[in-house]
This record gives sequence, C-alpha cells and structure tokens, in this order.
Amino acid sequence: MNGSIVTPEFRDRIRGLATPIATGLGRLGLTPNALTVIGFLGTGAAAIAAAAQAWLLAGVLVIVFGIFDMFDGALARATGRASKFGAFLDSTLDRTGESLVLAGVAVGCAAAGFIEGVLLAGLAATFASGVTYTRAKAESLGVHGEVGIAPRPERLLLLAAGLVLAGLLGGVGTGVVDGNVPILISLGLITILSAITILQRIVHVRQQLDREQ
Repeated sequence: MNGSIVTPEFRDRIRGLATPIATGLGRLGLTPNALTVIGFLGTGAAAIAAAAQAWLLAGVLVIVFGIFDMFDGALARATGRASKFGAFLDSTLDRTGESLVLAGVAVGCAAAGFIEGVLLAGLAATFASGVTYTRAKAESLGVHGEVGIAPRPERLLLLAAGLVLAGLLGGVGTGVVDGNVPILISLGLITILSAITILQRIVHVRQQLDREQ
C-alpha cells in the first residue's frame, strides 16, 4: 500500500487500458523514448498556454499529456524495450515538465496581476520538487521511497482541475474572483499535500534504515 489517494489496483487497471494504445503507437514506428519526448513537448505546450493565460487549454493539455505519459512505459513493457536510460529519461522529463507548467501558471498569474497565484505556484513547485527528490534520494540509499498521498499523477490531476475550472469561469486576475478560486484551491492543495508526502517519505525511509541497523 503506497498511501496515495489513487489505489494501486486502480493504477494497474489504467495501465492495462493503456497497453493496447501504446502498442498501436509502437506499430507506427514510435519508440518508448520518442513517446517520452512527445509527452514532454505536450507538457511544454501546456506551460506556454498557462503563461499566455489560456487556462482552459492549459488544463486540457495537462490532462491529455498526463494520460499520454503512461504510454511510454506501457510500450516499453509490452515490447521488452525497457531500459535504465529510458527510465532515467522518463523521470527527468516528467519532473521538468511539471515544473515548467507551474512556472507557466506563475507567469500567467503575474501577467493577470494575481499575485497570490504567483506565490502559491512557487510554493507548489518547491514542495512538488521535494517529493521527487525524496524518492530519488531514497532509491540512491537502496530503500523504497514511493509512498505518500500526492505523487505526480495526483498533483497533475489537481492542477488540471484548477486550470480547467479557472478557464470555464473566465480566467484569473484582479477583479475576476470566480476564476481565482479554483487556481488558489488547486495550488494550495498541491502545496499542502506535497508537504505531507515529503514528511511521509522521510518517516518511511527512516523506518527502513532503522530496520537495517
């Protein structure tokens, strides 16, 4: 049990649905690493959309390419082409893409004069990167670090929901209260849940290391 909001069983079910789609993309000549790069470029497009205050488009792109992110791993497993470099590339671009989107949100909020959104986007990026670091550091120490209530898929879902709702409610900015609220809620939840996840991982790693002594 990893303690996240989404259960491992549900994750496995989604991965099973992704496999035939990923295999179809492989028949078109796409490799797992190519799918990783395409997913990163799509996430970059979401960041640009957020910076341009195209909130609805940004949210849709986050959802679409968040789902697309499953295909590289599914194709690698289905074709026996999983590699250490592929895992490294996927992890690196996933985390970079998430940071880019949050930076885009900060730029968009700044352009709209929505300072609270800028501050929360910065906090969300800081704590989200901390979640990623704790896992990587745990694995470098030879222990398990993938626990906590808000790993990357959950964070992207929260972010996409906030962006889509902000777009549907007319955007954000001074004097546009309705659109500000979903952005504040989603960024606030990402910040708080990421902070909790970091603490969960610290405790989990400490327990494992104590058992090794």
